[in-house]
Amino acid sequence: MLLQPVWNFLLAHSSVQRSPFFPVFFSLSVYLIFCLPFLLLDLLSLRWTLVRRYKLQSQSSISWASVRSCLALTLYNHLLFIFPLTVLNWYLRPVQLPQEAPPLHHLLAQVLVCLLLFDFQSFVWHLLHHRVPWLYRTFHKLHHTYTSTSALTAEYSGAWETLSLGLFAAANPMLLGCHPLTEMVFFIVNIWLSVEDHCGYDLPWATHRLIPFGLYGGARHHDLHHLKSKCNFAPYFTHWDRLAGTLYTGD
Repeated sequence: MLLQPVWNFLLAHSSVQRSPFFPVFFSLSVYLIFCLPFLLLDLLSLRWTLVRRYKLQSQSSISWASVRSCLALTLYNHLLFIFPLTVLNWYLRPVQLPQEAPPLHHLLAQVLVCLLLFDFQSFVWHLLHHRVPWLYRTFHKLHHTYTSTSALTAEYSGAWETLSLGLFAAANPMLLGCHPLTEMVFFIVNIWLSVEDHCGYDLPWATHRLIPFGLYGGARHHDLHHLKSKCNFAPYFTHWDRLAGTLYTGD
């Protein structure tokens, strides 16, 4: 009942959700909207010490050249690779929109499971692409162009990395039989956490500060990965790195 009004609103615009253009428009729009506040912080940090004190690498600053480069590669990957695949998926797997919204507890539980699955899949993928030199040189090195992270570097990667991680994100809700609303919420949360991971700031309200006991790595965790390259391979949670002996906290 709590989610039904939201789902009714979305059903009223079902033609948008059924469009082959929707997945690309949705993911790209959500990504850029989430990047905007951090880009604003990057601009403010050039003048305000109060903002700069929260930067993980206080000596670094973003350049317009890097912004253009990151935006160009993101648009390139979305238009040339992601869009054709979403059209193919739209053709082979027509969108099904049930009339009833999922129960809130089901939605929250399935979003958490999707995040945990994605975290494991990404950890294995990431570790392999660092441990196998050919994989690193051929596919993953591009993402490590910037040792100082900023929000737009979250999707600064080649087609193989973009598509393989995107496949994990798309497959998990399908495997769990998630409601379309659950799938949408998972995508939004996943994109936010990825952007926050790369934002370059250790803010007081950051996710890793809200989740206790060091269970979640967050921006500080991932920034250390870009600096050191041989640690912190899981995108979000810390348990896989802890088990593999690859966790580094910088302390």
